[in-house]
Amino acid sequence: MLNPNLKLNPKIFDKDVEVKATREGYGEGLVILGDQDPNIVVLTADLSESTQSHLFEKKFPERFFEVGVAEQNMAAVAAGLAVSGKIAFISSYATFSPGKNWETIRTTAVYNWANVKIAGHHAGIMTGPDGATHQATEDIAITRVWPKMTVLVPADSIQAKNATIMAGTIEGPVYIRFTRDKTPIMTTLDTPFEMNKIQSFWVSDAPVATLFSMGYMTYYAMVAAKELEEEHIHVDVVNVPIIKPMDAEGIISCVNKSGAVVTIEDHQISGGLGGAIAELLSEQRPTRMEFIGLRNTFAESGKTPELLAKYHMDVPAIKEAVKRLIKR
Repeated sequence: MLNPNLKLNPKIFDKDVEVKATREGYGEGLVILGDQDPNIVVLTADLSESTQSHLFEKKFPERFFEVGVAEQNMAAVAAGLAVSGKIAFISSYATFSPGKNWETIRTTAVYNWANVKIAGHHAGIMTGPDGATHQATEDIAITRVWPKMTVLVPADSIQAKNATIMAGTIEGPVYIRFTRDKTPIMTTLDTPFEMNKIQSFWVSDAPVATLFSMGYMTYYAMVAAKELEEEHIHVDVVNVPIIKPMDAEGIISCVNKSGAVVTIEDHQISGGLGGAIAELLSEQRPTRMEFIGLRNTFAESGKTPELLAKYHMDVPAIKEAVKRLIKR
């Protein structure tokens, strides 16, 4: 059942559930931050409307910087602003930032512990029609490897707004991951969002597995859990909005309850959420695991449902992974 303590959207499973893009939450969060702190500045690389940064631009034009198609320069300028006392948000597609400008971010922002917040948009195969060149499915792997980096992956637009606001209060570099298309709103304005805390969205008395998911894929995990319950297979669904630093205590507690894990992500299974949890459990609580995500391949162009089905990342694939796991 839905966890009553989190005050989630009671219409999650309705056909007319409200949908909204997480990038919209980013734009809304930037405006709130701009009102709260005059040191907030925003930079984009010729993608202000796609990244919803134009909302900040309209209200705070003197604190908005359009650098053009120059992602490396954007990162370096942001680092300079940050070491001068500003809190700089850089906005672009995730394949370009932190993809194209990875080394510049590493050397100018992360190495110098500059207050730069990297907003990676259009992440995952949800960017479907644009094809593999624009589908960032490695961005978690290349950002969580940076020392002392914070990595946030909001599940919906409300959480995206909260994550953006949170990023503005965190000291040091932060990566926040956003998707392009509209996705179901699972949380409410009353749903808590805490640093370093996982969230049990769907809870069972005696789960046979814990489904750990990130981003909009949590919705598919929830649908799978509901359908599995109808088959008398009980699981927990845990949203992991903060990949690094990871809530090790919370994750191990969930695993102690179920004894088995399925990780679910719109990302390569290498280096992403599944890799991070596997690293943790291999050291502290070895556990049976299944992984849902891209497996050593780029994706094709296509609509999101088609791509999720082709790469075995949809609801049926999640249910099959649970059933394989409990047969071991």
